[in-house]
Amino acid sequence: MMTTKTVTIDKKERVVTVTLNRPESLNALNASMCQDLLTALSEVSADESVRALVLTGAGRAFCAGLDLKGYELGSLTGEAYRQWHRRFGIQDVVRHIYNLEIPTIAMVNGTCVGAGFDMALSCDMRIGSDRARFMVANIKAGFIPDDGGTYLLPNVVGLAKACELVFTGDPLDAEEALRIGILNRLIPQEDLEEKTMAFATQIANGPSIAIKLAKTLMYKGFSGDLDSALEAEAMVQALLVSTEDHAEGVKAFREKRSPVFKGK
Repeated sequence: MMTTKTVTIDKKERVVTVTLNRPESLNALNASMCQDLLTALSEVSADESVRALVLTGAGRAFCAGLDLKGYELGSLTGEAYRQWHRRFGIQDVVRHIYNLEIPTIAMVNGTCVGAGFDMALSCDMRIGSDRARFMVANIKAGFIPDDGGTYLLPNVVGLAKACELVFTGDPLDAEEALRIGILNRLIPQEDLEEKTMAFATQIANGPSIAIKLAKTLMYKGFSGDLDSALEAEAMVQALLVSTEDHAEGVKAFREKRSPVFKGK
């Protein structure tokens, strides 16, 4: 898999780690990095052997948001701003991560603000170290979150808490992020990579067809109703009954051993 100056990819068995690699800039996103991320994510999507994605940052930050050096945004209004933002590419990155079929985990090792926060929220789960720090940040510049944050944040923390974070731009430490549900797990910095990879590997070794379909149904549930969810669950369960993974799971349970899933 590809590796560039701004993005590195490491594949270990069924888990791929994509690392933002501009540590000198706290992994702030520029247009080049966004394009490299899109290429990397496309490769991950096309590789059927990949069962889980871990997204993280090199050095002491996850991502410090957009790198706006050299841009005079005040001169861009209306359609000109929309065109600039579209070319920058961060919305496409967030959309691609959110729409991946496989489970995605943001491993937050430090600063995570602005567009970087939105990108972490686009992952299914977030595991952070005690050095993780979060902030919406956009409101401080008279902006709103415009890389998915107004949709993603309320789904993670609820509407009232999302309003508080967006309206104030107040920072969050790791313990508060865990308490309100931004982080799934909080791990000491020195153990972050080892334990995150163990968690990702556990998921990657699960029944991949069932996990992908469960993810699809859970995300559809955000915009659907209970009756539609019940009907969809019944249809998917009927499909899963005929898979080899289901048969292996039942057999392993009866034999009192760990199942070995093959994604079939």
